[in-house]
Parts: sequence; C-alpha cells; structure tokens
Amino acid sequence: MLSIISIVFFIYVLLKLSISVLQIDFIKQEKEQEPFLLSKDEYQTAGNYSIAKEKLSIISTILEYGLFVFWINDGLRLLDNLIVTEYESLKTLLFVFGFISINWLINFPTEFYQKFIIDEKFGFNKSTKKLFILDSFKEIFLTILIGSPIILGLTYFIENYELWWFYSFLTVFGIIIFANMLYPTVIAPIFNKMSPLENSELQEKIETLLDKVGFKSSGIFAVDASKRDSRLNAYFGGFGKTKRVVLFDTLIEKLNTPELLAVLGHELGHFKNGDVYKNLAIMGGLFFGLFYLLGNIPEQFFIELKLEQSSSLLLTLFMIFIPIATMIIMPIFGIVSRYNEFQADKMGSELSGNSIYLKEALKKLVIENRAFPKSHKIFIFFYYTHPPVSERLERL
Repeated sequence: MLSIISIVFFIYVLLKLSISVLQIDFIKQEKEQEPFLLSKDEYQTAGNYSIAKEKLSIISTILEYGLFVFWINDGLRLLDNLIVTEYESLKTLLFVFGFISINWLINFPTEFYQKFIIDEKFGFNKSTKKLFILDSFKEIFLTILIGSPIILGLTYFIENYELWWFYSFLTVFGIIIFANMLYPTVIAPIFNKMSPLENSELQEKIETLLDKVGFKSSGIFAVDASKRDSRLNAYFGGFGKTKRVVLFDTLIEKLNTPELLAVLGHELGHFKNGDVYKNLAIMGGLFFGLFYLLGNIPEQFFIELKLEQSSSLLLTLFMIFIPIATMIIMPIFGIVSRYNEFQADKMGSELSGNSIYLKEALKKLVIENRAFPKSHKIFIFFYYTHPPVSERLERL
C-alpha cells in the first residue's frame, strides 16, 4: 500500500516537472516571436518573468517531493517519537503544527526568493523585508488561532465516531464557507488597510452598477495593495450582509472609470451566474472525496508506516495527499472556471454598455501585471482558471 502511494506521488511530481519544462520551452520560443499586446521589450520581459517563476516552481516541486520522501520514510515516526504526552488532543496539536512548521521552514527560502529576487528584479515587489516578516508572523498567529480549535474538533470526531471522516468533512467545509464570510471584514484588514472609497462620483456609478444585478453590498472599499505589490486587482468578498466591493489602489490609479466599471461588471457576472456557489460545490466534492479516502485507509498502510492509526497521523496525511487530489481536480475545475470567465466577460460588456471598455481593461491588466499572454496548451489545461487573454479578447 505504501509503495502504491509513493508511486502515485512520484507520478504527480513527474507530471508537474514535465509541465513546467514544457511551459519554459514554449515561452523561450514564443517570446522571440512577433509580440502580442505588448511592445517587443515588454513581451520579452514578461516572458523572462514567467520563465523565472517556472524555474523556481521546479525547485519548489523538487522540495515537495523531498519532503514527501522524508515524512513517509522516517519523518512521521521521528516526529511521533519526539512528542511524548498522555493527552491525545495535545499530541495532535503538537504533531500537526510541528509538521506544518517544518514544511514552512523548508519552503520559506523559495517564498523569500520569489518576493525579493524575482519580483524585485521585474519591478513588482513594493514590500520591505520587515513587512514580509511581519506578514509571516501574522500568518503563523492566524494559523495557530484558527487552526487549534479546528484540529481539536477533528480530533474529537476521530476519537469518538466511526463516521468521523463525514463529520470532519462537514466541519471543514462549513469553516471554509464561514471564512469566506469573514475574510473581507475580519481577515483581510489584518494585512491591508481598507478605506471607504473617497471618489464619490465613482462610488455612485459603482452603486448604480450593483443595483442593476441586485448586489447588496456593505460598502465599497479601496485597499492599499501598492505597499506590497504593483499588480492590479479587484474582488467581491463575503456572503450576505458581509459582502464588500474591494478595489486595489493600483487598479484605481491605472484604469479609467469606464474600464474599472467594466472590470467590476465582469466580477458581478460571477455573482449573477452563481459562480461562487459552483466553485464551492467543486471544492466540497474534493474535500468529501479526500475525507472519505482518509477514513477508509487499509490497516496495512499504517503497519508499513510502522505507526499506529491516530488523529495526529490522519490529519497530517490529509495535508500530504491534498496536493495530489488538487492536481487531479484542477483540470475539471479549470474547464468550468474558464467557461464561467467567458460568461462573466459577456456580463461585464453588457453592464458597461460596450465591450471596448473591458477589452481595454484586459489589455492594461496584461501590460501592468507584465503577464505573458500565451501559454502551452497543457499548462493551460492543468493550471489556468482564466482563459488566455487572446481568447477573451476574441470572444469580446
């Protein structure tokens, strides 16, 4: 059983590495061709940025495989032997957070390199090392604060119910929905300052746009994203009365009013078409399948690991296996998501009154985000949640 899991993980890693190599080779050739949307220099720069990110992704994938081999062969037993306590709940907390901490420490250098070497070189990074470290500590604090009661709750189910995997799924999925409700009002403000939109004329036009589709918002906010990054973005967050319209200050600065309204119209298309609920349904199916498999692992697997089945081990295995499950589900999710993006583009064009505004906004997003506008078809199949910008412009 353990050998089968090891082979599956090896195939998963080999697939990721192969896709990265294909993408790098594709961009190396494509960036020397006639530029699309960008000037020749911008086109080559965007290609070089994509290649640099993908090379780092290869390193991250190799580290991921190294960690898997370590945990499966000796790491889980070593961690289990280090934690000596008669209280199962405390052992589970220490075991799971120990696992997360070691993985985080191993992966931290690649995150740092991405931010302060690659993003710095290509002009994206606006953050400081102090802010980066502060953000990391905030993430650790939130992980412990939010994760501890979740781990304790799942431990209770595992220790007391035969169908623990089903109750665990319901709990985790419910927490995901609840977190989405809290994100714009509680979590996001921990990292960024959110201020009510000061441009009253723009606010009035946005509110008119919201009224057209019946979107009830608790407010329209600008977020100081520029202190960390120069990329452009906007999103609607939350459910029910917690819904907020959030605009990156970079977006407000770079897009004119008709273009900004077209982008928001696109996002409202997702709301009108119920795409958030479709995505939650797909995620729910993924988590249900994972918990079901976790709850029905043969005893032979634990014998080969030389560890007893426990809540700490089961929850750690969940985190080890989730990347594989995500890789399997991503093509399905991508197909659905790309279709939804086309439909949202259509809505954005209708709400803004003319497709030209959304087309111009998309072009600016490519230029300002230095996004290479083309990718290998296999890379698109596995990773793209949005259609290539060339296809979106053609549809519009």
